[in-house]
Amino acid sequence: MAENLNDLRAFIVVAQTGSFTKAAGQLGVSQSALSYTIKMLEQRLGMKLLNRTTRSIAPTQEGEQLLRDIEPLITGIEQKLSDLNEFRDSPQGRLRINGTEHVISVLLWDKLVKFAQDYPNIQLELTTDYAFADIVKDRYDVGIRLGSLVDKDMIAVQVSDDLQMVTVASPDYLQTHGTPATPDELHQHQCIGMRLPTHEQIMTWEFRDQSQQNSIHFRHEFSLVVSHARLQVKAALAGLGVAWLPKAMIESEIQQGDLVTILEDFEMSYSGYYMYYPSRRESSPLFRLLVDALRLSS
Repeated sequence: MAENLNDLRAFIVVAQTGSFTKAAGQLGVSQSALSYTIKMLEQRLGMKLLNRTTRSIAPTQEGEQLLRDIEPLITGIEQKLSDLNEFRDSPQGRLRINGTEHVISVLLWDKLVKFAQDYPNIQLELTTDYAFADIVKDRYDVGIRLGSLVDKDMIAVQVSDDLQMVTVASPDYLQTHGTPATPDELHQHQCIGMRLPTHEQIMTWEFRDQSQQNSIHFRHEFSLVVSHARLQVKAALAGLGVAWLPKAMIESEIQQGDLVTILEDFEMSYSGYYMYYPSRRESSPLFRLLVDALRLSS
């Protein structure tokens, strides 16, 4: 029976991710072994569960029905087994966390380190990206993103203060190109943009006007476009242009004088980061430990 449950779990992960590659990575098995597992499951059940093409994998009609029937049951079993860790001397299990590079590597890093030290038998898996992850589909336990607006079946817990954005450049760049006095003057400067994975769009810079009544959206033909904020920092330090970044990410560079803040009268702030997770996980002992460790102290 345990082997059959593992096979059903493998089917769920493949169906939800739509990829043998992603599913194999999440399950910690080879693609060939996973493909064989699904093939044997289909033979035992006497039905085709997945339609496979060179570009995609999707459940058949029978596969969709099976997924709807068993996913809540398997998830419930896994949750109950996880809850048993509450009765161990040392909590055990795995927590997969998906967040932006900034919140994981800067804002929450010290808390995550302490959590790992306090609970060495809990395996943390940290993934950074900028898309708003579907943590149920991608089988993450927790997502961390800006703002508290999440799906109605999710619980959101604030984990950081409000996010302050600053516009910066190196002293050498400003000496050569001058200092813009308004966001509109940025059009005369070299600017370093960041491309987001969602819709392949480049992040729009946003400023607060001096009246504090509305915001100014800045779009530009960026001289350099990168995919990670840390590359923006490196490019700004190299004097390649102006960057718009979270202040907490570059406080040391500002204090040391390697980067200079500009347009301070137009700085924008956003609601802080929130961790979100399905409401059904609220009772999990592992989740309670993580929530207590990461929540913003009052």
